[in-house]
Amino acid sequence: MTSTVADIIGVMEKVAPSGLAETWDNPGLQVGSIDWPVKRVMVALDPSLEVLENAVKESADMLITHHPLIFKPIKSVDVGTSVGHIIELAIRNRLSIFSAHTNLDSAADGLNDILVSHIGLENVSVLDVNKSMTSSATEEANGLGRIGDLPFKTDLASLCRYLKQALHLESIRMIGAPEFPVSRVAVCCGSGSSLLDRFFASGAQVFITGDVRYHDARSTEEKELALIDIGHFNSEHLVVKSLSSRLTRLLQTLNPDISVHACDVERDPFIVL
Repeated sequence: MTSTVADIIGVMEKVAPSGLAETWDNPGLQVGSIDWPVKRVMVALDPSLEVLENAVKESADMLITHHPLIFKPIKSVDVGTSVGHIIELAIRNRLSIFSAHTNLDSAADGLNDILVSHIGLENVSVLDVNKSMTSSATEEANGLGRIGDLPFKTDLASLCRYLKQALHLESIRMIGAPEFPVSRVAVCCGSGSSLLDRFFASGAQVFITGDVRYHDARSTEEKELALIDIGHFNSEHLVVKSLSSRLTRLLQTLNPDISVHACDVERDPFIVL
């Protein structure tokens, strides 16, 4: 039995429906053909050159990433540029590149829910419900960010120490008094600054996200609330192993000969000294 890129995309559409993507986003097939055969799939966070070279080395036929290779229209494919070289490498090796970005963030059991499960939140709901979905899926299960209760009462500093252990973090940034009591938490994988007002109105005491900006920190201080910055990479890289395992299960019913592998060469670009 031979499966194609189109077959894998059909499975990914169930995992992360394209209709959930933000209007500015560009998920989907980035490079390749829906007709190309697939026997080996690799999952990664970024379609970097290092990841592409690893996928080629591992004889992958399809690379599924969270971040898209192409965000904005490109005017030319210059193989002397980073993106052009990646496109050339992919086509030369008949390696299709597909991304599931904000649609995977918003989807039920998607990236935000993966982050929530690692933190251990209870009574979880969506922070910013996605109203664009026109399907039988329950709207309230889809959207950016999540909010939930901690299974224990704690303070901000203790929560940071807990997160470092639970998420295997080397460092963490926090905004707020160390002794600030917290019990209800909002989270958003990646860069969550666009949901800051949602957090302020949510009733949560702390917002866990990445890429916290200076003025967001000041705004949070003025509201007498707290922020925890776990980093963009650390908040999203969790998806690689989780999505690999999920696709392995789903593809067994489609074609048991397809193998799925988590890319193991990615590292956080930020180094803390």
